[in-house]
Amino acid sequence: MLELELALLRRGLDERLAGSERCTCCRRTPLVGERVYVFASGTVACALCRGTQSDAPVQTRLVHGPEFGHTMRIIDQRAAA
Repeated sequence: MLELELALLRRGLDERLAGSERCTCCRRTPLVGERVYVFASGTVACALCRGTQSDAPVQTRLVHGPEFGHTMRIIDQRAAA
């Protein structure tokens, strides 16, 4: 039974890590709210490793948490008086 539990745990971790973005240089997973930089070569660098790249980034993205896109935003639709 221990082997089955370990196999399920490993599979769950692999699935979770497959969806996360990692820095190409240091292999670190950027924190929520941190910026990641994408370069023309396809390299993704975290804020700490950005200085190691010689060229300018093509795209900058903000890292979102797992709840992003699943929360509700309440918008006040009352007429302004």
